[in-house]
Amino acid sequence: MRETARKGRWSEECHIVDNSEKLALLEVNDLAVDFMLQRSPVPALIDVSFGVDPGETVALVGESGSGKSVTSQAIMGILPNNAVIRRGEILFDNPETGRVVDIARLDPESTQMRQIRGGNISIIFQEPMTSLSPVHTIGDQVSEALFLHRDASRQEGLGLTEAMLGHVGFPDPARAMRMYPFELSGGLRQRAMIAMAMITHPSLLIADEPTTALDVTIQARILKLIKELQAELGMALLLITHDLGVVANMSDRVVVMYHGRVMEAGPLEQLFEDPQHDYLKALMHAVPRFDLKPGERLVPVREIHSETGSLIKQRDRRQVADSSEPHLRVTEVSKTFRLHSGGWLNIASRDMLAVDRVSLEIERGECFGLVGESGCGKTTLSKIIMHAISPDQGEIVYHDGTRAIDVRALDKTELLEFRRNMQFIFQDPYSALNPRMTVFDILREPLIVHELGDLEYQREMATELMRLVGLDPRFLNRYPHSFSGGQRQRIGIARALALQPDLIICDEPVSALDVSIQAQVLNLLKDLQQELGLTVMFISHNLAVIHYIADRIAVMCAGRIVEIASRGQLFANPVHPYTRALLSAVPHLELAQPLDFDAITEGAASEPGLWQAPFTLDGVTSTEFMALGEGHFVRVAVGSTPSDVAA
Repeated sequence: MRETARKGRWSEECHIVDNSEKLALLEVNDLAVDFMLQRSPVPALIDVSFGVDPGETVALVGESGSGKSVTSQAIMGILPNNAVIRRGEILFDNPETGRVVDIARLDPESTQMRQIRGGNISIIFQEPMTSLSPVHTIGDQVSEALFLHRDASRQEGLGLTEAMLGHVGFPDPARAMRMYPFELSGGLRQRAMIAMAMITHPSLLIADEPTTALDVTIQARILKLIKELQAELGMALLLITHDLGVVANMSDRVVVMYHGRVMEAGPLEQLFEDPQHDYLKALMHAVPRFDLKPGERLVPVREIHSETGSLIKQRDRRQVADSSEPHLRVTEVSKTFRLHSGGWLNIASRDMLAVDRVSLEIERGECFGLVGESGCGKTTLSKIIMHAISPDQGEIVYHDGTRAIDVRALDKTELLEFRRNMQFIFQDPYSALNPRMTVFDILREPLIVHELGDLEYQREMATELMRLVGLDPRFLNRYPHSFSGGQRQRIGIARALALQPDLIICDEPVSALDVSIQAQVLNLLKDLQQELGLTVMFISHNLAVIHYIADRIAVMCAGRIVEIASRGQLFANPVHPYTRALLSAVPHLELAQPLDFDAITEGAASEPGLWQAPFTLDGVTSTEFMALGEGHFVRVAVGSTPSDVAA
């Protein structure tokens, strides 16, 4: 890699491979967009050019800030008010009129642009919860797009809307018509967004990070749905993503962007098998893979250089008198939530078993991975361990090196003192950091709560924590909104380390980050664990990430642990059908290992009630852990034998 690449600055050389001679449905030529900030232009797009043919899938790839979403906003005519198209053209060959129109020259509020937007070109946004109205039903929101762009009566429109909801995979479309977004899971909310975009049968669909932060199995279902609708309607797809595994399974051509420029473009096979630009090569090296050798590290586009200060080096590490005791032991923990319905009167209610008799042990100094889909109980279990939620039953024992502490038995004063031993890193750093507090106040707050040191000590500790996570201490007076997602996550890590804990629980800390930023944070956590002697419980739904960072792994489904093994054993010999389903749903970079969408979406691995013997989990059959040797355990029906599992 050239020296400029190591510094994170890439050459402006552009490598284009395009042998297509047929007329493109969409053609972007030399597009340049500036944002006006304090009367000064800041370039967002610089001479961007690419095309999308009818029925083709083109992937726009790059990190956050590369210009992918700005490109989609320019095509849709929804650029912010402070954005200016300096030059270039966006040519759209409208199949309805047979005419080519330059979208860049249209007034965004004109009748012609309004007809194109949503009628001929639709978009699926990244975060459906913020894109859907919380006060309108799903039926009203999906049908609104139809009534705006198609001539249909209300009865006909609602019928078409219900049919589309069924088409995108809602189990009960009629009921979904009356539901609100907050009543749906993340996967169903994304399906509602797809239904809204597809109801007008557009000729071009723009999907802006449609599967970011979704479980791998839900992601596979969404990707399969998009491919099926695309084939059925003859629709072109512009897929915006930073996940190269998704690109390998979805696209025909790839356009790689960096800092508003196209770095490389061409057919999928050519770019993935023989990438030419250093930036694309760097992105590929940053992706977690199952074939990494022992000790091999991810290579982010920009490395983080951390530095341990004197205060952190002086950390009072507890002497371990009994090394045979696990650092944390969870035994038969269960938690049930009461769900109410029936409006103001709460007439009807039902119980939901979120955590069902979970037992696990975490050894001192190891990284213990907990993997499973959303809703399986991972976060609830972590909150129970932190004593933020009280379980219905079970025991949580923390061993500080000399004595065992019953976490559930701690009173308020004892619990405050105990918090110094165990800290938490949240999934979404933006919502976890107070927007009204500076970084200094955020890092200082735990020290104030636990009455550690004076102002001078707290300032020195905050400075050391910033250097520890690779941030400039001069940023201490800034607010969270002025940082990128990866930088905010590093601030969250610094806050968790402020009290110098022995055990850290990481709840999906990299699920919504770009692959390169994800590599930065994962490498940082591995380095900090080794340097500070931390014990880490790492929660994720991505098995590729878990494979990279964890020593031992527990797989969780429907509130229960179904398999526990070391990293090598779990990935070399997955036994439980749910573990196998998760593994099969991880998209690979290698074109020779495409996702089997049919096997992923049509199997019963994610439905515990449909598991076959001996893995039955139907709420009636009693189950137990079977030892398969070398610390490998799988949950099976009581009375099962190893031969039953092998069969």
